[in-house]
Amino acid sequence: MYENPRLILDSSNPPEPGQMLWRSPSNLAIIKYWGKHGVQLPRNPSLSFTLAASCTDTALEYAFKETADNQIDLEFYFQGEKNEAFRARTLTFLESLTPQFPFLRQLQLTVRTGNSFPHSAGIASSASGMSALALGLCSLEDALFGTLQDAEAFDRKASYIARLGSGSACRSIFPKAAVWGATPAVPGASDEYAVPAEDLLHPVFHDFHNDILIVSTAEKPVSSRAGHALMEGNPYAESRYAQARSRLTALLSALRSGDLQDFGKIAEDEALTLHALMMSSNPSFLLLHPNTLALIEKIRAYRAETKHPVFFSLDAGPNIHLLYPGDIIAEVRGWIEDELRQHCADGWFIQDWVGDGPEEM
Repeated sequence: MYENPRLILDSSNPPEPGQMLWRSPSNLAIIKYWGKHGVQLPRNPSLSFTLAASCTDTALEYAFKETADNQIDLEFYFQGEKNEAFRARTLTFLESLTPQFPFLRQLQLTVRTGNSFPHSAGIASSASGMSALALGLCSLEDALFGTLQDAEAFDRKASYIARLGSGSACRSIFPKAAVWGATPAVPGASDEYAVPAEDLLHPVFHDFHNDILIVSTAEKPVSSRAGHALMEGNPYAESRYAQARSRLTALLSALRSGDLQDFGKIAEDEALTLHALMMSSNPSFLLLHPNTLALIEKIRAYRAETKHPVFFSLDAGPNIHLLYPGDIIAEVRGWIEDELRQHCADGWFIQDWVGDGPEEM
């Protein structure tokens, strides 16, 4: 898909050096994607909220090579410093994309990227990072060849390319919410790319908050890529995929109607299911910390006492995503300061919310 061998630059009329700069957000899956097959294809559909404050800025600098060869020339900087591990990973990714972007071998490339949040700590930094890079690559193609003028076509290709780098990254392309994975519940949904889901949301979810309580900034001991692979031998895998499809249908109903109680129950059940799958894999692994459990207990107690619709979710890490509507922000933020920050690493939490998607800078 999207292979185009004609995307080759004319050496007699080379482009001037330039730069593409994108800011792309992370996302939080409410229905989780855990388990894949083929080339980054999901075993079950997922639905995510697009975040706003948790994002990656990526500059893609390019210049035409004076001497032709068959290599991709790449320098890579993370948070202002050269990073050989990220360079090697990105180079492998770019090499895999030469059927879609054959002109990459004709360019000298420099990637400069940085996050507003810790990487590899379970806040989906690969989603924001890979989506920002995919958007830059599609902008570069359009600037050089004028092939992606249509906004819908641009977003679809960017989502497809992002998926090849990190499955969840394909959902970060769209504002508010996205669905990834073929499902009859959402017309046009595909395993190949995500589709926007903003129109499926009741207005209460357009002003929804997702404050991230940072239990740990340490790099998690098991990568998401390894965790996905372990689903192949998980004894609960097939029932899990059926469960996810059923829960997606129920979640869509809650999202359309604005039913916060149903939404919250599904969000919390999905978060705990994700970690139960990790604990039941072989070998098993545990990403929850004692403070993760302490926060879950406090959230449930607070909800029972105040009747406020405050819920939690988890990604593939120990940090808590606190979900609640905007009309109770003053009460909830005060409670975070008074009761929850003590369980966070250095008292750190990120004030985040459902956002408007990527931005070209």
